[in-house]
Amino acid sequence: MARTRSSSSKLRYCNPAYYLKRPKRLAFLFIAFVCLSFLVWDRQTLVREHEVELAKLSEDVAHLQNLLEEIKTDGSAVRKTLKDVPDDPIDVQRREKVKDAMLHAWNSYVKYAWGQDELQPQSKSGVNSFGGLGATLVDSLDTLYIMGLHEQFEKAREWVANSLDFNKNYEASVFETTIRSRVVGGLLSAYDLSNDQLFLDKAKDIADRLLPAWDTPSGIPYNIINLAQGRPHNPGWTGGESILADSGTEQLEFIALSQRTGDPKYQEKVENVITQIKKIFPDDGLLPIYLDPHRGTTAYSTITFGAMGDSFYEYLLKVWIQGNKTPAVKRYREMWEQSMKGLSSLIRRTTPSSFTYICEKNGESLNDKMDELACFAPGMLALGSTGYGPEESQKMLSLAEEKGLDLNSLSSDLENDKKSCEVVRRGAGDHVAAQDLLAWTCYNFYQSTPTKLAGENYFFHAGQDMSVGTSWNILRPETVESLFYLWRITGNKTYQEWGWNIFQAFEKNSRVESGYVGLKDVNSGVKDNMMQSFFLAETLKYLYLLFSPSSVIPLDQWVFNTEAHPLKIVARHDDNSGNDLKSSTGGQQRPKIKLRSRKEGRP
Repeated sequence: MARTRSSSSKLRYCNPAYYLKRPKRLAFLFIAFVCLSFLVWDRQTLVREHEVELAKLSEDVAHLQNLLEEIKTDGSAVRKTLKDVPDDPIDVQRREKVKDAMLHAWNSYVKYAWGQDELQPQSKSGVNSFGGLGATLVDSLDTLYIMGLHEQFEKAREWVANSLDFNKNYEASVFETTIRSRVVGGLLSAYDLSNDQLFLDKAKDIADRLLPAWDTPSGIPYNIINLAQGRPHNPGWTGGESILADSGTEQLEFIALSQRTGDPKYQEKVENVITQIKKIFPDDGLLPIYLDPHRGTTAYSTITFGAMGDSFYEYLLKVWIQGNKTPAVKRYREMWEQSMKGLSSLIRRTTPSSFTYICEKNGESLNDKMDELACFAPGMLALGSTGYGPEESQKMLSLAEEKGLDLNSLSSDLENDKKSCEVVRRGAGDHVAAQDLLAWTCYNFYQSTPTKLAGENYFFHAGQDMSVGTSWNILRPETVESLFYLWRITGNKTYQEWGWNIFQAFEKNSRVESGYVGLKDVNSGVKDNMMQSFFLAETLKYLYLLFSPSSVIPLDQWVFNTEAHPLKIVARHDDNSGNDLKSSTGGQQRPKIKLRSRKEGRP
C-alpha cells in the first residue's frame, strides 16, 4: 500500500492540474522549457553554420586542387584568376611615347632601308651589315607584336615569307646569327608569340646551316661559318681561338628549337659545349674570353663581364629558368652560382662617391675598367636572386639594386645630374635618388655626361670616381634591360624614373628626321649614321615593358634571350641530352606547348 502511494506521488508531477494549483512551480517549469529550447536551437544553428563553412572550405579545396592540376599543364591558369594592378596614367602616357618612338624608327626603316640589314638615317639609305638577312626587320618582329602593331607585323611577316633567303655566300657570325634576327632568336620568338609555323620553319632552316660550326674535336664551336657553303672557322684576330660568349650563348635558342621541332640534334650540340666547359670550370667560375676549340681548354686572355664574356654567364642562369628550374637544368644554376662568387671578387668601389663597378681581370691583375655591356649584370643578379635562400637572395639583390645614399653625398663632379636626381627624389622619396651599387653606377654612366647618354666603357680612378673611355654611344640596351628587371622584381618605381630619363636623352640626342642614330662622342653630341637593329629589338622593347603591366610577357612564363627576344618557358625532365624529345618508337615528337593568342598579354 505504501508502494502504491509512492508511485501515485511521482505521477502527480505529470498532471497539469498539479501545476495550475502551484503557480511558482508552473513559472519555473516554463522558464526551464524556454531555456532548454534556446539551448537546442542555438546548437542546431551552430551545427548548420559549421556545415555551411565546411561546404565552403570543401569547395575552395576542390577549386585549388583543380587549379593545381591546371598549373601542372598550363601555368596561365593562375594569371586568369588575377587582375592587373590598374595602369598608372603616367605609365600609360610614357608607354605610348615609347611606342611612338618605335613607329618612328620602324617607318624610317621601311621608307629608306626595307629588306636591308640596317638603316643609315643621316644618308637615308640601307646597308647590309649582316649579309642581307633583313636584320632590323626580323629583329623587330616580336617588338611589333608585343606593342600591338598588327599592320606592321603582318607586313614584316610577308617579307619573311617571300624574301628571306639564307642561301647566301656570306661569312656569318654564329653568335650574331643565333641571338638576333640574325636569325634564330628573332624567328623563334615570333613563333612563340604568334604560333605561325612560317617562323619555326625559317628558324630551322638557318639553324641547320649553322650546325657544322659545332663539328670540332672538342665540340666547342667555331664562331664563323659560310651560310651557303659551310666551312666553319674562327676569325684571324682571335689567333684561331673561339670566343667564350659566342660559344656559350646559343643554348637558349637551340634548346628551344629542339623543343619546338622535336629534333634533339640542336640541343645536343649546344649542351655538349656546357659539358666540355664544365670539365675545365674553375673554382671561382670565371673563364677567360678565349677557348681552344681543338683541345677544349682555355687560352690566356681577359676575364670580363663585358664584351666577349658577358652573355655566357647570363645564359647559365637563363637556361635554368627556361627549363622551369627542374633537376634537368640544375647544373646550369650551380655553375652560375659558382660564377657569381667569382663576380663578387671583382667588385670594387670608387672614391669619393662609392660607385660600385665590376673589374676586368688579366692573370692576377685587376683592371679598373667596366663596359656598358656589363650593365646587364644588375638585372641578371636580380633575376637570379630568387633561386637563393632568403639571406643570400637579399645579398644578391642588394648588390644589384639601389641603396638610399643621401643625394648630398654625391661628388661635385656630378652636379649636372642633380636635376634628374630631383625627379627621382620627388617620385620615390628623399633617400632613393642615389645608390652605391651596380644599377646606380650604370645609371650614372648616362647621367655623368653632357648628353646624358653613356659611353662604351668607363675607367675608375682613386679619388676621382669615373671617366669615359671609349666615348661613343650606339644605342645600347643593357642599362634599361637591368632597370626593367629590377622594376619587375622589386616594384620600385625609381627604376622607371631612371629609364624615363634615359629615354628622354635618346629622344633629345639621337632622334633625327629619318630614324635614330648613335653618337660618335657622348661629350660633344656629334651624331653617327647608323640605327642599330638592337635599338628596336632591345632598347625600345625594354623601355616599353618598363612602363607596361607585369602581365605583359610575365617573367614566370617567358625568358628573354640576350637580344631581348622572349622565348616560352617549358619544363624539362630530360638527361641534358634531349632524350625526352624522342618518342618511344624512335621517331620525333613535338612537345605540347600552349601559346598565348595574338591578343593575350597586351595592355
